[in-house]
Amino acid sequence: MQLTHYNTSFKKQKFPIVLVCDNVANAPNVGSIFRVSDAFGIEQLILCGENIPLGRKMTKTSRATEKMVNFKLETSASEAVKTLKNKGYNIISLEITTDSKPIHQHSFSKEKPIALIVGDENFGVSEAILNLSDVVLHIPMFGQNSSMNVVQATNIALYEITKQLS
Repeated sequence: MQLTHYNTSFKKQKFPIVLVCDNVANAPNVGSIFRVSDAFGIEQLILCGENIPLGRKMTKTSRATEKMVNFKLETSASEAVKTLKNKGYNIISLEITTDSKPIHQHSFSKEKPIALIVGDENFGVSEAILNLSDVVLHIPMFGQNSSMNVVQATNIALYEITKQLS
């Protein structure tokens, strides 16, 4: 028998993870980020940028999870990351760089809370935030394309992080 939202046996859990979106501005992506944030039990979602779409197009994809996820809006992702760094968060950016390492090869520590930074749909995580990062991780890809949709990448990253923290 297929289970529904009401009869699954998944244990509700919160993880010490703050997800910071650096200028993710596509409404369906923002809605999906809310769903992913709820699904993986993150502590907080911080949406950064000038024009974050929180209207009908976003809620069509979020399926009301914006009502369950602790979130806030910030203008500057760099300032949000600096604040988290000063609070002792381990700053982890999800981006492909010359120095990034595969996410599955990284050991996530339970000793410090995690701030996972994901980037804008076109330009990724900004250079300023990459410079603030304690580590930069990427998802290995084996096809011709060198990038992945921000929501899909966030799903994979949160799965790996929560799997290790569980």
